Amino acid sequence: MDSYWIDSTKNNATFEKLAQDIACDVCIIGAGLFGLTTAYYLAKKGLKVVIIDKQEVGTHTSGHTTAKITSQHGLIYDYLIQSYNTNFAQKYLNANQEAIANIKNIIDSENIECDFKYEDNYVYTTNEQDIEKIKAEVAAMHSLNFDAEFVTKTELPFNTLGAIKFKNQAQFHPRKYILGLCNSILRNDGQIFTNSTITDVKKDGNYYYSYTHSNKIKSKYVVLASHYPFLKVPGFYFAKMYQVISYVIAIDPKTKLFNGMYISTETPPFSYRTVATPDKELLLVGGYSHKTGEKIDTTFIYNKLEEEAKKYYPDCEILYRWNTQDCVTLDKIPYIGEYSNLMPNMYIGTGFNKWGMTSSNVAANIVTDKILGIENKYEEVFTSTRLQPVKNRWEVRNMIKDTTEGLITDKFKIPTDTLDSIEKDTGKILEINGHKIGVYKDTSGNIFAVNPICTHLGCLLNWNNLDKTWDCPCHGSRFNYMGTNIFDPAINGLEIYNL
Repeated sequence: MDSYWIDSTKNNATFEKLAQDIACDVCIIGAGLFGLTTAYYLAKKGLKVVIIDKQEVGTHTSGHTTAKITSQHGLIYDYLIQSYNTNFAQKYLNANQEAIANIKNIIDSENIECDFKYEDNYVYTTNEQDIEKIKAEVAAMHSLNFDAEFVTKTELPFNTLGAIKFKNQAQFHPRKYILGLCNSILRNDGQIFTNSTITDVKKDGNYYYSYTHSNKIKSKYVVLASHYPFLKVPGFYFAKMYQVISYVIAIDPKTKLFNGMYISTETPPFSYRTVATPDKELLLVGGYSHKTGEKIDTTFIYNKLEEEAKKYYPDCEILYRWNTQDCVTLDKIPYIGEYSNLMPNMYIGTGFNKWGMTSSNVAANIVTDKILGIENKYEEVFTSTRLQPVKNRWEVRNMIKDTTEGLITDKFKIPTDTLDSIEKDTGKILEINGHKIGVYKDTSGNIFAVNPICTHLGCLLNWNNLDKTWDCPCHGSRFNYMGTNIFDPAINGLEIYNL
């Protein structure tokens, strides 16, 4: 099911597919918030910009977010001070606070109607053990001269033990904002192409050539804004990030709602925010995130979110269900800047760690300044080519374990299921004549068979019975049951078999 953001704007934007070779100053691969914001800034500066995406604008991660515009990225600032230093944390905070102001400035300058609203943001807990973590975060914010407040009462319809409050954060309708960016880009002679997949980027002399299956774009600069970099080398970002899936429902509560935006400290966290529609106010309830490709039963997740909502709004109506996928870095800091020291004039913004509303604007400003030859005061915080020791060693171990299982261990396991044993509306991996086959049997008993090996780096895929997809546990690529690629870093679909 589409998100509310996409459903409420589904007929508002159509762009053509790239049908000829073209040239520009900057080729931006990806029409989400980061790519379009970068295009907006560069087009306003007079550069000839082309944006290209394999889907429609803002229909991937940016169109499935909860759209909280906040510098409060969980309990991150005490971590940054302890792991780096106060100056580092201060710059991270300032960059994201400025991003809120930047977004509001774009909205005002371009007259974008996108339901922007200032709201206080809270990280709360119902767990006694997390109270000290929240108090430590409050102390960290005070050391950064930021007016954060410890509170024990919120407007949530249940009791909390404590929360940290950030004033004057914001929320909006992300796809209305995206379409406003598109209009401005077009007014400034930018070009936007959709349903066009870039399959490779090659450097020739002073120029890059970005290739689709039938055409190419010549440019001096390239910006990889494709969520997860599809180029494997020399950046090796697949070794520095993993992907997680997060779930959201939108409900009509049938009653008046609270003020503020909220996320819990629990793992996985619960998230809440309101949405003003033309005729009612909705509530977004999010939770139960997990690593992409993890071997868990996902079929219960939306039911669990609905149960949570009905605890407090028993008469509510469930209107939308959706999920999205985010890139998470091993040190909790996005990668922004040069794609690689070996490829000058190619730039990247990725690993926004579920906080893409402000992080995308931070990334767009840094990359814009890099292209314009301007020094950016926050660049050093987010350096994409950094080689510092990774802080979260347990996450490194988990990544190595999952990759080893997907690339090697699971491939040697012999499946015990047979074609007849697969229930309807379920998928399994079978072994037929010595070959592993991914099989989905639909509700009518029709068989859809694929080669269950990820086309990115060859990991064995796992079946996701909620979305009816084949998911990669190594780097997060996803494919629908017919083998079509729907999430990067893979760009090619799966081989199809006839059984």
